[in-house]
Amino acid sequence: MYAIAIIRYRRPLEDILAGQDEHRAYLRTLHEAGTLLAAGPMDPRSGGMLLLRVSDTDPAAALNRVRDGDPFTIHGLAQYELVQWKPVMGLEALDRL
Repeated sequence: MYAIAIIRYRRPLEDILAGQDEHRAYLRTLHEAGTLLAAGPMDPRSGGMLLLRVSDTDPAAALNRVRDGDPFTIHGLAQYELVQWKPVMGLEALDRL
């Protein structure tokens, strides 16, 4: 199962930048585990987006763990919108990532 996480900042950008290193370190652990496929900020800088791969067994719980483990969530800097996604075009390319 794939998912998209839309992250929207809840605090001023200077607060976000102060917490950015901890957030990115967390994202690196997700990437190393094979959960995070791609990530980056929105343009203009009002939040970010994550492309995720999670288990088909209880994907909602897996996504909640991703959200709840993020320092941006822990410190109240951002909120997540989690969207489960079943791509039909380009699925083979995603599966190779």
